[in-house]
Amino acid sequence: METPHRRTLRAAWTATDLSPTKTGALWKLRRRKARRYKLVFWKPCDSCNNQSQRDLNAPHFSSQSTNADLCSLHGADLTASHRSFRLSSSDHAVSRAAAAHTEHPRKVTLNMPGLLLGDFEAETTTGKIKLHEFLGDSWGILFSHPRDYTPVCTTELGRAARLSSEFSKRNVKMIALSIDCVEDHHGWIKDILAYNCEDSACCSLPFPIIADSNRELAVALGMLDPDEKDKDGFPLTARCVFIIGPDKRLKLSFLYPATTGRNFDEILRVVDSLQVTATKRVATPVDWKLGECVMVPPSIPEEDAASLFPEGVYTKDLPSGRKYLRYTPQP
Repeated sequence: METPHRRTLRAAWTATDLSPTKTGALWKLRRRKARRYKLVFWKPCDSCNNQSQRDLNAPHFSSQSTNADLCSLHGADLTASHRSFRLSSSDHAVSRAAAAHTEHPRKVTLNMPGLLLGDFEAETTTGKIKLHEFLGDSWGILFSHPRDYTPVCTTELGRAARLSSEFSKRNVKMIALSIDCVEDHHGWIKDILAYNCEDSACCSLPFPIIADSNRELAVALGMLDPDEKDKDGFPLTARCVFIIGPDKRLKLSFLYPATTGRNFDEILRVVDSLQVTATKRVATPVDWKLGECVMVPPSIPEEDAASLFPEGVYTKDLPSGRKYLRYTPQP
């Protein structure tokens, strides 16, 4: 028999188009002895219902919702890229980290390719920035780090600095994030440059590092690693990579555990693929590199392929007899 609580949640799911059949097991509420989860929807906050908030293309929500308020979201301007939710637990470190920011909490979004990445303002090693203003018409890479003065992070930032000229050639702006203060970031940068055998007195890191000491951005962007915790038991940020297009939409995301360093040569490779396929009707095969042959998608008929790719289309013969492996020189 369906309880009143479940009926309320089902009504909320219907109102926000977040039905269990569409979202899968993520939305199943589980009551366990060790941890009790509840799904809390945020309702519009009247104090923030101004033009500057509406300019973010997403509603702002307060944390004062009750079960009776869940259905009030019906008809709200919730797009596929901005369905806000909080999955909270009374003893979960993420909730404790965000507890100090309940007056005007940051909106949590699902970080999947194609979604619009909301704007935010943050303190960095180069001063206060707004993400969208910082990126302008460029592509962007936002990558997070568990903590300052950690060995794997130092090697990653050193490699990113060495490749910064390659990213610049591709009109890509990089920005890092770590859960320490700006002062610690500046001290850490000296170590990063020393790792690269560069003198910090005459060199600087070619991209800013965001200071997120209260983990507010890490929580909002879904960057925390529940398996890696600091000495106080709070989760550290995972090694996330968000590649953002000029339209401010997420094009690709990587998620590495805190114990595994990223491959920035691979990040550079996928940027090449994303930029080529953004303007041409092609796909890139496994291990593809810039200048190599690309693939003709199956959605393009053979007669159209001949006119779209004047340099020719090569089809590989297969036992199935299906002609779907089609290659053409990179346009």
